[in-house]
Amino acid sequence: MSAVDWETARRLAYEAGRAAAGPAEVVPLDAADGRTLAEPLLALTDLPAFPTSSIDGWAVRGPAPWRPIGRVLAGSTPEPLSESGTCVEIATGAMVPGGADALIRIEESTRDPDGLVGGTPRPAPEWRLPGEEATKGEELLPVGTSIDPAVIGVAATCGYESLTVSPLPRAALRVFGDELLVNGPPGDGRVRDSLGPQMPGWLRRCGAAITTAEVAGPVEDTLEAHVAAIRAAFETAELVCTTGGTMHGPVDHLHPALAELGADYVVNTVAVRPGFPMLLARVPGPDGRHRFLAGLPGNPQSAVIALVSLVQPLLAGLAGRPPAELPSVITTGPVKGRGTDTHLALARLDRTGRSATPVGHVGSAMLRGLANAHGFLVVRPGTEAAAGDLLPFLPLPLLAGERR
Repeated sequence: MSAVDWETARRLAYEAGRAAAGPAEVVPLDAADGRTLAEPLLALTDLPAFPTSSIDGWAVRGPAPWRPIGRVLAGSTPEPLSESGTCVEIATGAMVPGGADALIRIEESTRDPDGLVGGTPRPAPEWRLPGEEATKGEELLPVGTSIDPAVIGVAATCGYESLTVSPLPRAALRVFGDELLVNGPPGDGRVRDSLGPQMPGWLRRCGAAITTAEVAGPVEDTLEAHVAAIRAAFETAELVCTTGGTMHGPVDHLHPALAELGADYVVNTVAVRPGFPMLLARVPGPDGRHRFLAGLPGNPQSAVIALVSLVQPLLAGLAGRPPAELPSVITTGPVKGRGTDTHLALARLDRTGRSATPVGHVGSAMLRGLANAHGFLVVRPGTEAAAGDLLPFLPLPLLAGERR
């Protein structure tokens, strides 16, 4: 099978996820952070629901001076002001009484020896009117919105106790390679596994749920061990990521294992450098729903590129989020092309986020460059970039509110 164009591969992964997305579920507000709206967020009432004071001061009726006849605090329903020349003390957030003509700020008011209140109202009203922020039934946020604390705050303001969200895909990780060490420094022909420790964090940032119990390896370099490890992972996960074994070497058993599991390929090899021997396959489940296996290369940077190329759009589709649109940035330095392949070049954004500088230490087996980067400059096939060129930028995935 020939390598798939990188942009096409991302689209196919997203579409596969959308087609396999599970049913929506209802979760309480305190469990909604990081999820995705499966229904539009509608205003359950006008916002504000009643005329609300924006100041601490006086609600007055008629011309000055005004005789105080009471106090209105937030959370109470006041009696109307029915007599001209009267006023009530009012707190910020309190309901403005009916019949009030204006609000006077406490710091701009006066009291005479008889206790009468004086002052001049500002030209603009000092209260929020019902429906000023939203009207009842208005769509505040569409389906596919990623839920963060601000979204939860809006929902709480409206009166929601729970939200209808897309399912949270559960992932598992299986690390392949007898040559890997799980502790201590590398040596004697063996290298330390760096993907087992980092991939769960990347998967969470892409929108999957994964625990340490769902990470296993290194898996023995035999076909039987690979098949058994993948089957065990699918007992709890809808998405299994594997690392290594994506080529056709003497101990690369992933493709034969997929054949034994009855899988079909969504994408098998992507025309991108680094990271081209990546794959995404559908595996039939006992309930008739497809599970997915993402085969990530064993080289660390290549594995992360496979993750953002295939796994991230797949998870967006499964979660009901819209496909990501890549921003454009100005590269501060030249970036070589990679012939007929797309080149993803590690780069660091400036403080404005409008320009990016390619970083060093970018070999497919290196992680130092990745640790100093914010994402990848995208150089399309058959092109190369000079300093000052505008390029698409693929950010590394982040948790809500997280910055690198």
